[in-house]
This record gives sequence, structure tokens and C-alpha cells, in this order.
Amino acid sequence: MSNIMKIALSGLRAFDKKLEVTANNTANVNTDGFKKSRATLAETYPEGVKVTISGVDTPGTPLPAEETGGKPLESANVNLEEEMVDLILTRHFFDANAKIIKVEDEMTGELINIKA
Repeated sequence: MSNIMKIALSGLRAFDKKLEVTANNTANVNTDGFKKSRATLAETYPEGVKVTISGVDTPGTPLPAEETGGKPLESANVNLEEEMVDLILTRHFFDANAKIIKVEDEMTGELINIKA
């Protein structure tokens, strides 16, 4: 397998993990006290992408005491607009890596046809 293919596959796996984090955050947008996570991508040597998932501990909006039975609770700290932008970007990056794999496959097929 070529280095280009390894890099693109690594990117696909990384963006898949990033998509899972975004989906989890979005699914819990209405869960009181939920703390969102962030997937951070970093280049690895010699090729590839490493994903680090970390929690974001910013407070959510405090909920009124009458809604929580007197307990101090806060809403989730998930910003749905931010998650949607992240989702759109992840989709485009995923598509770009898939396109690299497709082009590599086509080039390999052409090379085999020329040699045969």
C-alpha cells in the first residue's frame, strides 16, 4: 500500500472518530449537565493523523431552581450551531480523503493496464 493511501485511510479513520464525537454532542444537546467533547487532530510521523478526544468543561446555562426541584443544575454546554459547522467541515474533509483514495485506485489501475 502506498504512503498516499495510508495517509488518506488514516484521515478517514480520524474524521470518522471526529464525526462520532460531533454526533454524541448533538445527541446530548438537551441532556442537563452534559459536557461536550472535542476531537483534536494532529499529524503523526511518518504519515497519518492522530485523534485526541478531550472533554470541554465550560459551564452550561444555569437552570431555574423551580425546574430542577431546588437542585443547582445547568444545561448542556453544547452549542448546536458550532456542532453543525463542525459536521459540515468534517464531511468535506472526509470527502476529500475518499477522493484521494479513489484517484490512487484509478492511477494504480491505469499503471496495471499500461504494464499489461
